[in-house]
Amino acid sequence: MMHHHGTKHLTFGQRCGRTLKHLRSTPAAARKAFPETTLKAIEHSIADGEKVHNAEIRLIVEAALTPGMAYSGISNRQRARELFAQYGVWDTEDNCGVLIYINLASHQVDIVADRNVGRRVSPEEWQAVCRTMTTGFASGNFHDSTLQALQQLNTLLQSHFPSTGPRSNQLPNEAILL
Repeated sequence: MMHHHGTKHLTFGQRCGRTLKHLRSTPAAARKAFPETTLKAIEHSIADGEKVHNAEIRLIVEAALTPGMAYSGISNRQRARELFAQYGVWDTEDNCGVLIYINLASHQVDIVADRNVGRRVSPEEWQAVCRTMTTGFASGNFHDSTLQALQQLNTLLQSHFPSTGPRSNQLPNEAILL
């Protein structure tokens, strides 16, 4: 299922997940689900991936939407697109930014890909990466399932968007906890 957006960068996105019901959505819960060791491992996985493919990955975990955002009915997808803009994920030379957005409160994972990457990877392939995370999160396994999903994503991107030699890292590799 493809979603077409009116902006030139965001060709489509996937939504999946619904299973984090057991988490209380507080910044403390987010830190518990994604402790420093997990964040470091995510950063290394992103850095390793960027040696083999030409995409730039950012991962953002948000404990919950603010009451205002929740009240205004903003969707997980819209929030992901907002963060994609706010953190400059669209701002890469080759339009190759990929944002993984995890919302712990709504139990959803969204991937927003810039057009150059987005059109090479099929919706099913993005979905599979999301599913790896949401399935693992359901049983409280944040560390392994996130790293597994990143590995999956790196392999996918390597096959569709292989590295053409060393290049500058245009987006920071650290995960962001909101």
